[in-house]
Amino acid sequence: MAMTDLSALLDLAVKAAQAAGDELAARKGDFIGIAVQKGRDIKLNADRAAENLILSILREGSTIDILAEESGMHGTPEGLLWVVDPLDGSENYIRRSPVCAVSIALLKDGEPVLGVVHDFNMGETWTGGEGIPAKVNDELISVSAITETKDGMLMTGLPVSADYSPEGLAKMGQSFVRWRKLRMIGSAALSAVNVAGGRADCYSETGCKLWDVAAGIAIVRAAGGRALISDGAPDAPRAICIDNGKLPLLEPFA
Repeated sequence: MAMTDLSALLDLAVKAAQAAGDELAARKGDFIGIAVQKGRDIKLNADRAAENLILSILREGSTIDILAEESGMHGTPEGLLWVVDPLDGSENYIRRSPVCAVSIALLKDGEPVLGVVHDFNMGETWTGGEGIPAKVNDELISVSAITETKDGMLMTGLPVSADYSPEGLAKMGQSFVRWRKLRMIGSAALSAVNVAGGRADCYSETGCKLWDVAAGIAIVRAAGGRALISDGAPDAPRAICIDNGKLPLLEPFA
């Protein structure tokens, strides 16, 4: 795909993400309606409103099929595919914690080639892709120079589908102690772009969905980092490890 085509699609994705962010920000002061609650997973009316807005804008500007968190697959996963998470960090949003974002990625044959993560609370729009420099707003970004885990900061999380058995928790603990600092912020998309911007050195988690991390993968790679993600169906839980590309090769462990 020509870079000019990607640049135009980037502009479209930014437009959609920022419009959704405005919608979500406007709803923060209102009663936040829970559409569905299943175990620890919450789906909000705000998620659906933001997703509908994103889908409308993407469809106005392209004919590319879409995979969206709330409404599923619109088309087929082959070729080009938009992947949309209208609100990553729903639990934070419902509690009015300002750690949540809109995430939109473009995949080509299953690989993220373009990403937008819009942090509407901080006013930061993270972008990057193949042949497109990684930026936050208009500022170029790059990954950190940390080479050892003992000097690094790990970002991770405990998703709904994580292994909470004693054995699973023990494995997490053994991995966590290798790091200088550990952070859990409740947003996969923002965890990933923190690595892209050098604010953290690694993000690793299991049980993520493609829409949680696809945009972040594209941005991290554009910033000079590395991203590994397990195979699976478009809506299947995945294991993800994103880092600065300078650390020893790691496997997802959380």
